[in-house]
Order: sequence, then C-alpha cells, then structure tokens
Amino acid sequence: MVFELNNIFESFDKNLIFKNKSLLQTNYQPKDIPYRDDQIKQIALVLAPVLRGERTSNLFLYGKTGTGKTLSIQHVRDELLKRVKSDSEYKLKIEYLNCKLKKVSDTEYRVLSEIIKKLGGEVPATGLPTQSVYNKFIEMVDSEKQLVVLILDEVDQTTKKLSNDFLYNLTRLNSELSQSQISIVGISNNLTFLDELDPRVRSSLSEEEIVFPPYNAVQLQEILRKRAKEVFREGVIRDEDVITKCAAFAAREHGDARRALDLLRVAGELAERDGSKKIIVKYIDIANEKIERDKILDIIESEPKQFQLVLYSIIQLSDRNNNESIFTGDVYNFYQDLCIKNKLEVLTQRRVSDIIQEFDMLGIINVRVISKGRGGRMREIKLAITKNILEKAKEIIRSSLNYE
Repeated sequence: MVFELNNIFESFDKNLIFKNKSLLQTNYQPKDIPYRDDQIKQIALVLAPVLRGERTSNLFLYGKTGTGKTLSIQHVRDELLKRVKSDSEYKLKIEYLNCKLKKVSDTEYRVLSEIIKKLGGEVPATGLPTQSVYNKFIEMVDSEKQLVVLILDEVDQTTKKLSNDFLYNLTRLNSELSQSQISIVGISNNLTFLDELDPRVRSSLSEEEIVFPPYNAVQLQEILRKRAKEVFREGVIRDEDVITKCAAFAAREHGDARRALDLLRVAGELAERDGSKKIIVKYIDIANEKIERDKILDIIESEPKQFQLVLYSIIQLSDRNNNESIFTGDVYNFYQDLCIKNKLEVLTQRRVSDIIQEFDMLGIINVRVISKGRGGRMREIKLAITKNILEKAKEIIRSSLNYE
C-alpha cells in the first residue's frame, strides 16, 4: 500500500498537465473580460458619478449563469476605487455580498449583519431584534460623509427566503440618511425575477438595467483558448476538438463560460489522474457527466427547506408511480400534508407552482403543459434526475429536513 501511495504522490509531483491551475478556479478574476466591453462601459457610465461624490441610480444586471455579470461589476468596482483620492471630502465604499451563501440568506437579520461586517462593524450572530440590527446598519452607513454602493449578487435569493419588503427598505434608505448616500447594484441569473417583484420594489431596484447575453460557441472557444495557454503546459491540448467540444457543451448550457472553464479544469484533473500527458476528447465527456451530477446535488443542498419539501414531494410521488408522470395538483396536495405533518408554513399553490417552474428551468424535472379542452390546462411533471443521483438527492433532503 505504501509503495502504491508513493507512486501516486510522485506522479503528481511531476505535474505533466497544469502550469497554473488556479486560473481555472471560480474566484480567479481575469484582467481581460472578452466580449463584455459594451456591458462594462454601461456599468461604468452608471456608476461614474460616485467619483464626483454623487449618488448613482440603482442598477440591475441580469443574464444567465456564467455570462460575466459578477466579473464585469467587480472590474468596474476595482477601477473606481483606484481613482478615489485619499484627501477626498467623502469616503467611497463599494461592498460585494453573495446573497446565496447559506450563512447570509436565511434571514433579514443575517443579511443585514453581513453587510454591517463588510462596512467594518459587528453584531452578534443572533439575539438582537431585527429592527435593532437595521438601526445599527443605518447608524454605520450614516456615521460619516460617505457614498456606499452595495453589490448584491444572486439578489433573487432574498425574495425567495425573505420578502419584497427587505429590498424595498434597502432601496428607500436614503430618506433616512443625513450624511451619506447609498446605491444598490442587484445581480440575478433569473431573467423573470423583476416580473415577480412588487411594482414599487421593481421601480426602485431597476432604475437602470443591463442585460448580459449568453456567449455563443465561437466566443467560448476563444475564451477557452486564451485561458488554456496560461493554465496548461505546452502540448497538453493538441487536439482542437477538445476546445470545440468543451465550448459546445457550455453553449448548450445557455452560453455559460464558467461551465466551459470548469469542464476544462475537471478534464485536466482526470487526465492527470490517468498519468496522461495530454487532454483528449474522452476526458471532456467524462467531465461533463461529473459536473452535471455535482451541479444538481449542489442545487438541492443549497435550496431553502420549502424548495426541498416540494422536490421531496415530487420524488416520493414519482417513486409511487414508478417514475410515470404526475401533475401539479398532486404535488401540492402531497406537499401540503408534509408541511402540516412537520408543523411548517404552507406556501400558496401559486408559489409552489413557481418553485416547480424553477426546477424545470434548472433541469431537475421536465414540465409539459397538457390541454384538457374545456377542462383547462394541466402541467405534467416528470423527474429528470438520473438514478445514480436520485438516492444521494433523497439523502441530502432527508438530512436537511431531519427525516430518518
């Protein structure tokens, strides 16, 4: 066994594949963001007034996952902060918060306390009334002459788990401030998010909107070629089909550059484990299967309890029906019983219907609308999770809901 381990460790010491693997990690911020010049320019035009000490309009960025929204706003943020003079009459703070993180998004209390931490303050993890935390937030923002820009990534998570009121209060904060001003930049992958908001929140949050279109296959190929030169050793990618296939998979996933780069990284890791000196097309196929599996399980684990209850209802009903189609009404009735049994709040049928639609969008289920003539229309649901993922998905949900 020791001999085998030594062989494994020595083969990794040689590292025949990667030159700088960190450039494929999700937290890497490239200096050059291809095909996003127009969007970066628009963001800069909206936010530039902060350099004169003026509050900017609230801004909303939306587009599918991996279309460069976060990279673009962070690039503009860094450039703005470089230009603020140390002897300026006001301070400029631009703080980024990912609202999807579990420690952040569960309650209004947690979101506010996390923003307070970003601004240099501190509140206990629990124990204070939410209004006290809100007052502390206002006090921190208004403690000196400053402009604060809050970048709320995955902002749609706040309305899933909190309420429209939270966003509305944030966007209307300036009326309570005397020395400072605050602007909000919201980012969302959900293209219909604004339509679901209360009209007063929508008009406050999206004073300016910028759409990020998906990358096409040709653009993704160019992004991959550039990054591959920096990441891999010479000769590791000799077959142009590797880049082409990688881009094709990601283009199918709504032009997701992050997905394309993940595919390349995982394919490199698979080649390295095989002791191969190059990445061939078969590693892209295997990487695609692996990422698909991991993505679905990550989504299920990170969703709030209500989402998990709806999915658990679909899984249980599908099991009973031998994975034959089920209908929205059946799911709602089963979900309702689960909530009552577990003494949890029961969402409205419309909200559950929205959650089902999101699962369809994520590829966890397939939904088909069936016309019943005068009887109206019904939505037929079929699970799209493969058998090798299903048991693990059940395990995750049962653990989250404390089921045996």
